[in-house]
Formats: sequence, C-alpha cells, structure tokens
Amino acid sequence: MPIKVLAFAGSPRRHGNSETLLDWVLDTMQREPGVEVEKYALTDITIAPCKGCNACEKLNTCIQKDDLVWVEQKIIDADIIILSAPIFCMGICAQAKALIDRAQVFRSRKYVLKLPIVPPDRKGKRIGVFLSSAGQDWDYVFDAAIPSVKCLFHVIDVKNKDIRYLMVNNVDEKGAIYKHPRAERDAHALAHEVIATMREMKGDVA
Repeated sequence: MPIKVLAFAGSPRRHGNSETLLDWVLDTMQREPGVEVEKYALTDITIAPCKGCNACEKLNTCIQKDDLVWVEQKIIDADIIILSAPIFCMGICAQAKALIDRAQVFRSRKYVLKLPIVPPDRKGKRIGVFLSSAGQDWDYVFDAAIPSVKCLFHVIDVKNKDIRYLMVNNVDEKGAIYKHPRAERDAHALAHEVIATMREMKGDVA
C-alpha cells in the first residue's frame, strides 16, 4: 500500500518561507518509492472559521458545507499530514488556525460521539508534521502555536510521540529561508526520517 502524504500550505503569502520549507520536505518525500503526495494551499480553498455552534456534536458533520467536506476525508485517508504556517503576531496565521478550529468535527466525533477517526488497524500509524517560520529571532516565538497544532493532530488520531516539528526563526522577508544555514538540510533530513518511520509503522521494512 502506498504511503499517502497530505500537505497544507497555510500562509496567505504563496511561496514564502514556510511554504518553501514544505516544498523541500515534499520534494524529498515524493522521490521515495511508493509515496503519494497531495498539497493544497489554504488560500486556494475555502475553509470558513468555526461558528462554535457545536452542531457537529449531534450531526457528526459540520453544518458549513465548504471545502472541509472533501478535505475532511483526505485527512482521514492520509498516513502523514503536514501543515506549514508562518507565525503572525506570536501565533499561527489565520488561514491555518481556521483549519485547526474546524477540526472540531473530529473532536466531536472522537470524544462526544465516541466514534472512530480511522479504522482500528490504522490507529497509531499516522504521523503529523508542523513546519513554521517566523521573522523574530526569539526562542519562544513558536510557543503559542504548538498547543494549537497538537490539538489538531490529537483529534485526528496522531499521537504526541508521532508529531514532528521544524520551526525556523529569524527569517523575515520573503526568501530569507534560502540563506538559513541549516533549514534546507533539516527539511530533507526530516522527510527521510518521517518516511522511514512510516514504513516501520506499516510493516513495510526491507
């Protein structure tokens, strides 16, 4: 069975630093045999903010019928889910946060309705990846984003130990990531590690 990678470029600015990190990771992953990659820019699809109505606790679906209708199934089907997003005003950008907030439907399914997110044979066999960039050089610039990202991955049945992070600060202007001494190398290394780990999870080890 192929390894299915689902990636979201969360920045409102296309092909900026966080999306470049994502492209480096995906380029390495899709060179691996048996890996299928799908990438979507959140600026190209419509995912409205959560209304907080909690209707999904009864309906097992969101009452807003936008692109989450098909994105939801892709999230369920994927083995590896990657979100890239920059830090705006010390938090994750609005486009990525809208996706995270709309994952409330998974939270309702899992914790309120007590329904499975993925089939039993796929539990514990999913990896989440968060890629981010920030203009500030402060060590704590990513601290506010991480809990939101963890929430997203937890409600779609990615265990905490199976979440990977690559966060690069002090890259402000567009293209600054290309001058970073380790970012591209770290992105390729992360991609190799994640695919190797997923092969182990699936029992596909030579």
